[in-house]
Amino acid sequence: MSSFENVTVLTKANVYFDGKVTSRTVVFADGTKKTLGILLPGEYEFGTDTKEIMEIQAGELNVLLPGSSEWITISGQGEFTVPANAKFKLEVKTVSDYICSYISE
Repeated sequence: MSSFENVTVLTKANVYFDGKVTSRTVVFADGTKKTLGILLPGEYEFGTDTKEIMEIQAGELNVLLPGSSEWITISGQGEFTVPANAKFKLEVKTVSDYICSYISE
């Protein structure tokens, strides 16, 4: 999907890791939300409150999902899912563009 229709964009940025990860929240008419963001090169660990689907739009990174000992490599576009109440690690190699969807279950 290259665009979203009929949404509200929150103007306050989400800024993490001293500005190396930033995003903006998009709220849909049904109340669901996504964040659109940029990851700068570095190593990060994130925690989830809800299930998250991360869609990488561009970039190169490695992902270590909870319960796994094998890193997943994404180069260009890719997607991964993280369960609720979990932690995952990222090794970002190049500036990466992402969309994160928050899934209530």
